[in-house]
Amino acid sequence: MIRNRNAIRLLCLLCLLVHPAINANLEAQTIIGQRNDSVSHPLIRHQLGFDIRPGYIVSTHSFLQGDNAQQKKIDQSLSFHFKYAFRFSKESNLGRLFPHTYQGIGISYHTFFSPAELGNPVSVYAFQGSRIAQLSPRLSFDYEWNFGASFGWKKYDELSNPQNVLIGSKINAYINLGFLLNWQVHKYWKLAAGVDLTHFSNGNTHYPNGGLNVIGGRIGIVRTLGVDEGPGPITPGRLFIKPHVSYDLVIYGATRKRGLIGDDVSSMISGSFGVAGINFAPMYNFNNYFRAGLSADAQYDESANLKEYRVGEYYSGDLKFHRPPFREQFSVGLSLRAELVMPVFSINVGVGRNLIYSGDDTKGFYQVLVLKTYVTRHLFLHVGYQLSKFKDPNNLMLGLGYRFHDKR
Repeated sequence: MIRNRNAIRLLCLLCLLVHPAINANLEAQTIIGQRNDSVSHPLIRHQLGFDIRPGYIVSTHSFLQGDNAQQKKIDQSLSFHFKYAFRFSKESNLGRLFPHTYQGIGISYHTFFSPAELGNPVSVYAFQGSRIAQLSPRLSFDYEWNFGASFGWKKYDELSNPQNVLIGSKINAYINLGFLLNWQVHKYWKLAAGVDLTHFSNGNTHYPNGGLNVIGGRIGIVRTLGVDEGPGPITPGRLFIKPHVSYDLVIYGATRKRGLIGDDVSSMISGSFGVAGINFAPMYNFNNYFRAGLSADAQYDESANLKEYRVGEYYSGDLKFHRPPFREQFSVGLSLRAELVMPVFSINVGVGRNLIYSGDDTKGFYQVLVLKTYVTRHLFLHVGYQLSKFKDPNNLMLGLGYRFHDKR
């Protein structure tokens, strides 16, 4: 029953991520179209793509080095991707702000050539890409990220799959970042080739959570649908925002697993623990693509600082704890934030330190990586992950945010 609930939550999360992209498409056609009644060009450009991505699995554990049922290295991967994307035309306001950006949804099939122990998962994801540099009239250097969920893993099981200590759940997050060369071979066709990095993990919601990392290459083809976007005399020029300060307020929550090490014994605590937090971030909008600022971050973690409140010994089969006082599970910190701004999505990264805390678990630095998906102009979904002390996985951050004083 718990596994089914987790699967439903992830499916709902994907639907929420994809829906704003579709909604933005329709809103652009309706609202922006009203401002450009005299323009005959379509305001949305659609495209279909197909990628093949071979990769090398980074050896992070003895399981991948040969300590597995096959008694051989697991170091190769291969995936096939089918993608739909859209971009806003140069006649629309969003197209004038972000002329080279595309976004959409994709589905992929992955194999690691070890189906009995890892499975052959299928991923469903949102993605976005844009231009970094124009190298020639037909060649550009671009980036693209993918974010979604992967289904169909063979997870760790102490009886049937005991050596797979990397994957602890049948459903895992899929995160990918690629850099590629795009060659416009025809006005409707592009060839793309490049390199990418991929990470699979469950966000510390199940144990084990070693995760899988892949370094690979990609080659693909993209077909643009509809008429070509010519530079005719009615094409408006670029739009640029005026620098200004906006304010983001975010409320989030999640669950997490927790393990403890003591008396030279490593133990997992049964069950899951709740996490809740709130962020308030004044951000200076420098240009169309970039904003940065400070964020005040408060978080309550039900699993923090349990070590000193255990009942019994670490080797006990059922660890129990007294509940720590609130002040030892609550922290307030300040973080530096930077954000890449694009239509539909923004990517936010931050490095911070807790200033109000009590106990070792909430002491020191923390890091965050966040994907914001706009539901309306001001309201956005917040999907993030937090690390502690630059190395320890902490918790997911699933919530809603609202932006005040946005002049974009």
